[in-house]
Amino acid sequence: MIFSASPSAAKSARSPFPRCFWIANTMEIFERMAWYGFFTVSSLYITGSVADGCLGFTSEQRGTLQGIITFILYLLPVLFGALADRFGFKKTFFASYAIMVPAYYLLGQFTSYTAFFFAFLMVAVGAAMFKPVVTGTVAKATDDTNSHFGFGIFYMMVNIGGLLGPVCAGILRGWSWKYIFLASAGWIAINFFWLSVFYKEPTSEATSKAKRTVKKVLSDIVEVLGNLRFFITVFATLIILMIASKGWLSWGTTSLIVALWILANLLVDLPLRKAGGKAFMPPMKVGNWRFALYLLILSGFWTSFNQIFMTMPEYIRDFVNTGDMLHSLGGFFAFISPIKIEHIVRVLGETLPQVGSLLSSDQLRNLTEALLSARIRLAPEQLQALIQQFTVVGQAVSPQQLSSIAEQAIKLGHQVNPEYLIKFDAASIVCFQLLVSFIIAKWKPFSAMIGGIIMASIGLAMAAFMHDGWPVVTAIVFFAFGEMMASPKSQEYISRIAPPDKKAMYMGYYFWAVALGNLFGGLLSGQLYGWLARDLQRPDLMWFVFGGLSLVTALALIAYDRLVVRKMGEGVEMV
Repeated sequence: MIFSASPSAAKSARSPFPRCFWIANTMEIFERMAWYGFFTVSSLYITGSVADGCLGFTSEQRGTLQGIITFILYLLPVLFGALADRFGFKKTFFASYAIMVPAYYLLGQFTSYTAFFFAFLMVAVGAAMFKPVVTGTVAKATDDTNSHFGFGIFYMMVNIGGLLGPVCAGILRGWSWKYIFLASAGWIAINFFWLSVFYKEPTSEATSKAKRTVKKVLSDIVEVLGNLRFFITVFATLIILMIASKGWLSWGTTSLIVALWILANLLVDLPLRKAGGKAFMPPMKVGNWRFALYLLILSGFWTSFNQIFMTMPEYIRDFVNTGDMLHSLGGFFAFISPIKIEHIVRVLGETLPQVGSLLSSDQLRNLTEALLSARIRLAPEQLQALIQQFTVVGQAVSPQQLSSIAEQAIKLGHQVNPEYLIKFDAASIVCFQLLVSFIIAKWKPFSAMIGGIIMASIGLAMAAFMHDGWPVVTAIVFFAFGEMMASPKSQEYISRIAPPDKKAMYMGYYFWAVALGNLFGGLLSGQLYGWLARDLQRPDLMWFVFGGLSLVTALALIAYDRLVVRKMGEGVEMV
């Protein structure tokens, strides 16, 4: 059952955290440094120009890549979590690191869509092996007296890595994009040390004589949400959605195929149910439907949540003037957001047909576009006035003048790297997560999640009105406080309902909500950004959609509480 009664008596004091708890948190920091060091700038890398060392893909391709790969990343933990319960957490950690180290390196070597896709996929497989065992370790190392603080600490550690990784990446990409991928591989390699020297296996099945067979492990996986027929029906539906997201099917055709597939399975079940035990195969059976419904609704929150990492970087690059941040904190942001003069000179030189040519109106427009693509934010009239200072009709433009133009363009249009604004989310969590966890420690997880999701929806909608650096940071920080309330409580809830010998598997199922959120989030990000932000120049409508989706999720959870939870009887509450 998805819910359990409140404990009859609470312990008078919190239990201390064992060593494996702290080692797991340490490894989480380095793994998050690797992931967010790449993923926070992935939108910029994937859609940036080839001349700047990026891939040059479209926003739609970026959304498809991020949606499909992260969907797989969060779909697989349920399998690897179950296998980890059987074979041991330590072996699973080792295998995940052995996959991720070369995968991150290769991610920076490939430039074609297909090769990059498969390198990204290998990163996802390694991360999918890591996720259930690190959260499973935290779950096994906590109890009723300290789980709310334990998962609060864990979430804070997640964001320490999520803060440090992008800061390092922002500095490294000023030298070369290649260094980001080398750094990510290096952060993962460091975890071999923590694992080999300090980590102690917390599972019991891996060292016991009564081990489950692999067949039994796989059957345990599907019985949580339903039998094998139900599992295959749902999984095939997700595969069809993935195929559609690749662009191989239209969404109209996809909807028809999905509807026919589900209808066919329901029709096949009619004679199977009549035949009872004599049927040649069992009909579909939903296992813990309340748990499955909870995960489905929660995916709406993760769909909105992912826009901070998928959509916000492009939005900041293309629509936000961050000049108001450059001289804040003693010029710190200007220092860590360098733009090389040599790069701008190259852009100017490539835009002009040849040195010595005159600037026609068309060339001026092309020059404006080149500067904008190089993150030099100048209005066309500002740029024209700037160029006219150095160009007289009939006079050639020398390389020295190009350099001088570039220097002034940098002074007028220098922008803060988008990843630094995004990381105010992680910085807020690092600073305030324990305080928030302390304040909401006695709240029911349901109340904390609803409040957090509503706050997050407001933060996303606020971005529609923000076009300068610090206001955008305000919206991101507001979102972060909602995230601090909602996300740890949703993980704590899963850990509390999981059987002791299947915690990693249940934590793996938690990631199904995140998987769907990444799939839907990636697809919506690419399509809505391309349509509303890029083509219609209305990014405000895009943020209203994302904020509205998060609000609808909160309303759906409230309805779920009233129609499902409260009808289950007195004295039963959401853990």
